[in-house]
Amino acid sequence: MLTLIGAITSPFVRKVRVLIQETGQEDDVEVVFIMPTPVSPDDQAMAANPTGKIPSLIRPDGPSLYDSRVITRYLDARVDGGMYPDARLWETLTLEATADAIMDAGVLMVYEHRVRPEEMVFEGWIEAQWGKIDRAVTAINERWMSHLHGPMDMSHIAVGCALGYLDFRQPGRDWRAGAPELATWFEEFGARPSMQATKPE
Repeated sequence: MLTLIGAITSPFVRKVRVLIQETGQEDDVEVVFIMPTPVSPDDQAMAANPTGKIPSLIRPDGPSLYDSRVITRYLDARVDGGMYPDARLWETLTLEATADAIMDAGVLMVYEHRVRPEEMVFEGWIEAQWGKIDRAVTAINERWMSHLHGPMDMSHIAVGCALGYLDFRQPGRDWRAGAPELATWFEEFGARPSMQATKPE
């Protein structure tokens, strides 16, 4: 049995959980939810990953794996899930990296208010992170829709989880306004059972 260590609201953990469901590995992976913070990492997370970051995947037959992209590659490979297809591998990896960058920036926006004392919050930093998100969303809408309309791979899951995180943590910012085709795609993709089952509350 594999053990996934993560937080229920993390978009990176959600990526892994969606992949687990889409590749039929729910019975092979136990999910353990923790509640770490950037200044107070969880003991289980640090035992699996020296940095304390999540997600981590504990294996009975080898060292723990960490970083969501490492974990998803491993889980996909163990069942030949086809989420990293050879024919379009570099496109899949690049689009997944773009989605991960959206998640990174979104998490930093949350941390700026959650971790810093109010008098030290830097609004310019927050807006710079949103600028990254806005440019990435625009790029996906303008350059990557033909890929997203093709057979599902890991980049679809990553983009779906990134957009879901924006809705969850930044509901007052309308990423859809400049990305109508992507918004339509997300409405359909977000209705998948795996996305509904992992939707953060």
